[in-house]
Amino acid sequence: MAYYTWVLSFHVLSFLSWMAMLFYLPRLFVYHREHSDNEGFLEVIKIQEYKLYKYIGLPALWATIGSGLGLALMNQSVFQGSWFYVKIVFVILLLAYSFSLDYFRIALASDANFKSGKFFRFYNEVPTLLSMVIVILVVVKPF
Repeated sequence: MAYYTWVLSFHVLSFLSWMAMLFYLPRLFVYHREHSDNEGFLEVIKIQEYKLYKYIGLPALWATIGSGLGLALMNQSVFQGSWFYVKIVFVILLLAYSFSLDYFRIALASDANFKSGKFFRFYNEVPTLLSMVIVILVVVKPF
């Protein structure tokens, strides 16, 4: 258990980094769609989208999953609470959301996306709701 707090710290920091990508990438998609007539801007935004997802978001996602698994293995009592299994469902939803962003990123990069800026504004709210539920489940452990 000596390393538990270090792994927990790493888990929280990697979760924050992953969430930063989940919050910001859809906002870049909004700008991408709403300024699609500006070729120079699109070239810059495509690079930003790629680097944000590949160099920040994806490594942070895997670091969050890996450290979360490590925490669960170090403290197996979490498997006794129903809250943990509900949390895992929401984490899976957050993973699906994260991978959907890569789908949209690739579509936007090839100029094949049919979604509007308004869609991405709405879609940008999903990680907020999911992360609120996840954090409440971890802190409150309601069941």
